[in-house]
Amino acid sequence: MLLLPLPLLLAPLFLSPPGAGGAQTPNATSEGCQIIHPPWEGGIRYRGLTRDQVKAINFLPVDYEIEYVCRGEREVVGPKVRKCLANGSWTDMDTPSRCVRICSKSYLMLENGKVFLTGGDLPALDGARVDFRCDPDFHLVGGSRSVCSQGQWSSPKPHCQVNRTPHSERRAVYIGALFPMSGGWPGGQACQPAVEMALEDVNSRRDILPDYELKLIHHDSKCDPGQATKYLYELLYNDPIKIILMPGCSSVSTLVAEAARMWNLIVLSYGSSSPALSNRQRFPTFFRTHPSATLHNPTRVKLFEKWGWKKIATIQQTTEVFTSTLDDLEERVKEAGIEITFRQSFFSDPAVPVKNLKRQDARIIVGLFYETEARKVFCEVYKERLFGKKYVWFLIGWYADNWFKIYDPSINCTVDEMTEAVEGHITTEIVMLNPANTRSISNMTSQEFVEKLTKRLKRHPEETGGFQEAPLAYDAIWALALALNKTSGGDGRSGVRLEDFNYNNQTITDQIYRAMNSSSFEGVSGHVVFDASGSRMAWTLIEQLQGGSYKKIGYYDSTKDDLSWSKTDKWIGGSPPADQTLVIKTFRFLSQKLFISVSVLSSLGIVLAVVCLSFNIYNSHVRYIQNSQPNLNNLTAVGCSLALAAVFPLGLDGYHIGRNQFPFICQARLWLLGLGFSLGYGSMFTKIWWVHTVFTKKEEKKEWRKTLEPWKLYTTVGLLVGMDVLTLTIWQIVDPLHRTIETFAKEEPKEDIDVSILPQLEHCSSKKMNTWLGIFYGYKGLLLLLGIFLAYETKSVSTEKINDHRAVGMAIYNVAVLCLITAPVTMILSSQQDAAFAFASLAIVFSSYITLVVLFVPKMRRLITRGEWQSEAQDTMKTGSSTNNHEEEKSRLLEKENRELEKIIAEKEERVSELRHQLQSRQQLRSRRPPLTPPEGPGVLPRGPPELPDRLSCDGSRVHLLYK
Repeated sequence: MLLLPLPLLLAPLFLSPPGAGGAQTPNATSEGCQIIHPPWEGGIRYRGLTRDQVKAINFLPVDYEIEYVCRGEREVVGPKVRKCLANGSWTDMDTPSRCVRICSKSYLMLENGKVFLTGGDLPALDGARVDFRCDPDFHLVGGSRSVCSQGQWSSPKPHCQVNRTPHSERRAVYIGALFPMSGGWPGGQACQPAVEMALEDVNSRRDILPDYELKLIHHDSKCDPGQATKYLYELLYNDPIKIILMPGCSSVSTLVAEAARMWNLIVLSYGSSSPALSNRQRFPTFFRTHPSATLHNPTRVKLFEKWGWKKIATIQQTTEVFTSTLDDLEERVKEAGIEITFRQSFFSDPAVPVKNLKRQDARIIVGLFYETEARKVFCEVYKERLFGKKYVWFLIGWYADNWFKIYDPSINCTVDEMTEAVEGHITTEIVMLNPANTRSISNMTSQEFVEKLTKRLKRHPEETGGFQEAPLAYDAIWALALALNKTSGGDGRSGVRLEDFNYNNQTITDQIYRAMNSSSFEGVSGHVVFDASGSRMAWTLIEQLQGGSYKKIGYYDSTKDDLSWSKTDKWIGGSPPADQTLVIKTFRFLSQKLFISVSVLSSLGIVLAVVCLSFNIYNSHVRYIQNSQPNLNNLTAVGCSLALAAVFPLGLDGYHIGRNQFPFICQARLWLLGLGFSLGYGSMFTKIWWVHTVFTKKEEKKEWRKTLEPWKLYTTVGLLVGMDVLTLTIWQIVDPLHRTIETFAKEEPKEDIDVSILPQLEHCSSKKMNTWLGIFYGYKGLLLLLGIFLAYETKSVSTEKINDHRAVGMAIYNVAVLCLITAPVTMILSSQQDAAFAFASLAIVFSSYITLVVLFVPKMRRLITRGEWQSEAQDTMKTGSSTNNHEEEKSRLLEKENRELEKIIAEKEERVSELRHQLQSRQQLRSRRPPLTPPEGPGVLPRGPPELPDRLSCDGSRVHLLYK
């Protein structure tokens, strides 16, 4: 047995390869002692080493101890423990350690007699001899001597028998029994013949109840409490008086045990497994040779731990025995760190619970139901395909071996379908037949009992209900007989007369109870002993259905926590399945091709920003550059560089960095983007703001236009940057960004493997992420909208103080549109890492590129094409005069005067058009009058044209006024 791993000081010893067998001289004392191979039919317990570690080492350290252990009925002869000495040798190497067979220890005790061991000490080894002697008033039945040879005694164990009263003079003691010959568990079919056989064997013994004869009165309870009630009262109210009651199945035992205490009757059951019957307050006189169903649970938990299962599901029939068993299992698995994830129950139709198990992905399923319901369950299991290599069913082992082949009209599945559905399931069954072929108190071995019982049965054992429980029924009679024997004085120490028993005599009942409670003997079912609750203590047999038949794969002794494993288990998939679909967590990482491509663009953008910044600084003395506020342009170039640099941490994820570095990357993204935006966009916004503020003042505030103080511009940018720094600092201190995981729906792999893929995505987030983003996006969005408005308002402004404000406006349009589109889109696409990164990074890259190109390329082109490289001082020396600072103002005045004159001209033209229209009307009116007749005669002058009214006269003064 290999225990916990050794401390780290043994680690260097694991580097050497395993050596050859046997005890050998070590190569060097510093390495310790060379490993020793175990003896034949034995093993060595290496404390603290796993099996793989034992195979991987050659030497063990000084002071390390090994212990020899033997298999089966063998004992260590020679040193049992060896210790590694400092000289590299083991202790007592001159004396070999061997595993020698021992003979059964039961021969060393003889009831009502004595045993004398010669030829050796305990335990009995080969060559040991025992002699048997009986006490006075007893005679020996069997051989008086037996010799141990190769683990077997030479003759059967004898027993001491008292001289018995002749058969005709014995008094009858009656036992009332209820055998379920049909119903949910037809155990009486085999248990009744076993009880009758036990009565014959007990009554034939001269040393047990020599003055009494046990007789049986029985009825068929059909495993039905209602039917059992009828027969219970027949047993109680009809003569003769019964000294004890023997019910079968749990539901009937519950009824009988609860009522029997009112008649001072001991109840001994041979087939009840309900945990509820262990309640001494409710059932004070109840005993059973059938262990409680809870005895299965430690075995189940042990198997769960052996196969590494942490999640199980259950389905049960709604009866008290299974409900209480499941409650006990739930407590035990919790203590072992195992979880019952799904608990289903049904009364008669298991279809819906089985479908629920399928839907909930149950893999390891414990089924608790009677045999008839088991066929219904597994018919539904076949329909739902809840079997195969992915599933393991745990059932109760007391079904008939061919229970799934028995015709059942209540199901619509064929035998082949049922056989396919049940293949590979595990059963835990109380050991009801002694696996060691030793002789019991009845002087029969378990195999002899089976052969004798089979001859009495009318049908094949596999078709006979209760055949597995028959040894328990047989031993129940022996437990009863031995208890009555102690009570009646059959052992010579008591003077109680059993014939004096009646339903009011509690004294005899108490004595029978004490005798039963102290029972301890070897039966055909194994060692019979009762615990404090009256339940049988026994081993558990573990079987697996392989190829349509049950195969033993191990035993478990819960009292010693000893699992004996035969390694004969077989699995459909080659190995035990997982307790759930194995979920493989995989992270969705950013496409490296996309990341590299965008990183290259970002790097080129940073190079472009450095070139533009260098150009602007180098030519800062040029008048054209000076009139564009070069320091603000420098800040724009720096801001674009920071924004482009943010692309790199934006694309870093778990593919490149560890979990601990993720918060730092999150902060880097936030600070680079925030400061880049504040410097880049803030400097452009400042230009547009001051252009709008200065050049849209009313005419009476023209003095504002004469000077534009740079410190005001820098102060504005500083305020924007300071606001960002303050916000980000508070955010980082109060609610820092950290790594969060977004989990997506599980995906099934294309291969036929029992796994599912759980995609996950890493995000930068904080507890109140939405609040901070709302603040950040809120005032940034207002700046973008205000920038668009100011750019539109100042599109027609012309000024030499900020001669590139139109280019700044174009850049603001570009940044604002990209930001307003990208921000919501990236939030929507946050679960798609490639799309979100592409939108965000390309928006940063394009806006930075466009901003740098719009602001700096025209300046480069103008200086290159026009050769305007001289500074303002050089230009003064060349022209002899400085630039007139008032030319701009004069130009504005001329433009305004021109607009006023154009307005006056428009008014005059409108007046002229009106007068022309009136003149045309007059002329048309005059053309309709008859012509005037000139006077006849000489001397008469012709009359001139009629005089026009004053208002229509066209003298010079009026014309002058018209065209003034």
